[in-house]
Amino acid sequence: MTRLLLSLVLLLTALGARAELLIEITQGQDNPTPIAVSPFAWQGAGAASEDVAAVIDSDLTRSGQFAPVKRANMLSRPSTEQEIYYRDWRAINTQYLLIGRVSGAEQMRIEFELFDVDRQTKIYAGSESGPASEARMLAHRVSDKVYEKLTGIPGAFATRLLYVSVTRNPGGKDYYRLTLADSDGARPIVLLESREPVLAPTWSPDGKEIAYVSFETSRPAIFRQNLATGQREQLTNFKGLNSSPAWSPDGNTMAMVLSKDGSPDIYLMDLSSKRLTRVTRHYAIDTEPTWMPDGNSLLFTSDRGGRPQIYRYDLRSGATERVTYEGVYNARARVAQDGRNVALVHQDNGNFHIAVHDLKTNRLHVLTGTALDESPSIAPNGSMVLYATKSGDRGILAAVSVDGGVKFRLPAREGDVREPAWSPYMSR
Repeated sequence: MTRLLLSLVLLLTALGARAELLIEITQGQDNPTPIAVSPFAWQGAGAASEDVAAVIDSDLTRSGQFAPVKRANMLSRPSTEQEIYYRDWRAINTQYLLIGRVSGAEQMRIEFELFDVDRQTKIYAGSESGPASEARMLAHRVSDKVYEKLTGIPGAFATRLLYVSVTRNPGGKDYYRLTLADSDGARPIVLLESREPVLAPTWSPDGKEIAYVSFETSRPAIFRQNLATGQREQLTNFKGLNSSPAWSPDGNTMAMVLSKDGSPDIYLMDLSSKRLTRVTRHYAIDTEPTWMPDGNSLLFTSDRGGRPQIYRYDLRSGATERVTYEGVYNARARVAQDGRNVALVHQDNGNFHIAVHDLKTNRLHVLTGTALDESPSIAPNGSMVLYATKSGDRGILAAVSVDGGVKFRLPAREGDVREPAWSPYMSR
């Protein structure tokens, strides 16, 4: 095995199964909405390449807000409006019914219709088209539309996850794999494998590139990688710390942490010229920058007040202000797209939890009850926070809704998983 493997096709075949995540729902809403996703009719030769309805059913279940009807309990399985007998669905207390049809061997088309059972009316209809090889992603897009229609919030099922998995061979040496997967953990692709640590993966705002920290050169360095081509570029090679890359909202600048001039400080790199601008100048440790959605300011972690807290730096005025005050430790801030909610790691009674800090009210709400939670990442619709935690002696990923009402876990089949990063909405 080579030290670094960058061919996506080979790695998908050879290594993908090792990185696959499972879904374990641990908590949902008290009164989830009952919905039936009837098996979609296949209009073609042979069998469909993917059970589209099953993917949608799983997405809606994972949201915690819906309780899909089990297929075994369905009294009928319509695929057209003419085949619907509303009494069948009222008999099993179903509020909504989703039906559909799938066609196309190479170019797939999914047509779907959503019905209100009580009112006996169609409330939405649509379609999704694309390569049959992307059947799961097409199904996720249907889920997004159904979710938004019923909740008023855009769905985030047709997104991707980055995470680092760590496995140890019999000789005791760790292998680090930077992995890309669908939002449900399916279709994992190992982007990078190394015997040296891989840390802090992050997404470009258009979802076409990623950045991360790799120790493959014997010291930490920040790399940039194109997902379509696999082409990589090493951005830093300074002595000392090179960490915490974070793309600006316009994709032109990267915030990072460097210690080349002494203590760790925040720097900005113009990605075209590679010119660096130093943002903070403090004897304390300034780290973990993240951009506000408007691109005019940064949040970062600093112990300049004696303990790690979140601070805000205004790029226009150069002013720095402290953001968090509740508790003795708040770190690793990640901002929702609405610019209001900030997910972070909060220490309480010696335990590290995931919390959300409201920038408008300055209120902090602890979301998790486990003890070693870290690395929060917010879904692009702001509804869920993905994070790393411990289950026994294994590192796993977990997710919690911003109100704390929905929780699920994503343990890997093998090894530990850590450092999650939820993608932005993906361009087609």
